[in-house]
Amino acid sequence: GLGATVRRGARERQGGGVSLARRRRRSHNGRVAATVRPGVADRPDVEERVEPPCHLVLLDDDSHTYQYVIRMLGDLFGYSREKGFGIACVVDREGRGIVMTGPRDECLLKQEQIHAYGPDPLMERSRGAMSAVVEPAV
Repeated sequence: GLGATVRRGARERQGGGVSLARRRRRSHNGRVAATVRPGVADRPDVEERVEPPCHLVLLDDDSHTYQYVIRMLGDLFGYSREKGFGIACVVDREGRGIVMTGPRDECLLKQEQIHAYGPDPLMERSRGAMSAVVEPAV
């Protein structure tokens, strides 16, 4: 009866829980229905650790042109020329600029792609790709 259901619910809240299979009951039409307890959410047995996002930061140097930065950001990130130009301006003005924020693994992959992009063909003194660092987003 109802009293038994209330007592069983109280035992479950106190830690003497009843398995889901035992909490199943027959509804008035004969179908099996699970007892729903408001305010109690199912939690996975294994806690998922949510990793905080990271920034991928492009560092300024004197060996790469704006055209190189705009082209690289378009090729690697799919950014428009306008967005690439905006980031290039920030890097030039502040010495560094965030090119993306996301999971650490994605930032590390994009960092490798930046480092492998190669020298700027428009600058004779350019010997390699630009540098980027991965930092926690705070």
